[in-house]
Amino acid sequence: MDFLSVEPSSVLRVLCGLWFIPHCIGKMRNVGPASATFAKAGFHPAGAFVIITIIAELIAGSGLVLNIFPKLAAGLAVAVLLGASYAVLRINGWNWRWQKQGPEFMIFWSAACVLAVLD
Repeated sequence: MDFLSVEPSSVLRVLCGLWFIPHCIGKMRNVGPASATFAKAGFHPAGAFVIITIIAELIAGSGLVLNIFPKLAAGLAVAVLLGASYAVLRINGWNWRWQKQGPEFMIFWSAACVLAVLD
């Protein structure tokens, strides 16, 4: 195998992990508004859920990017993203499309995380 060749699943795995960076930064810079969103979705205590989510996203993202327990990292990523999908549906109703702030991106991202670590 040529050292410059890269498996497409590896690229997908790294991208899935990197996408957590802006997610985490947004929450860290806006803990108050993020807590209000978590509370609106029914997650209490909201501040604790924000911190737990940031930690889970950092662990999942790092695991995917660095290929450390990638299947476990993908499972954690899916758990976080399905929780976010639930929150979006709870806040915005059963809308699918992005124009109505639906969960389609998070569901797609979840599927990509799983596909990236399949053997």
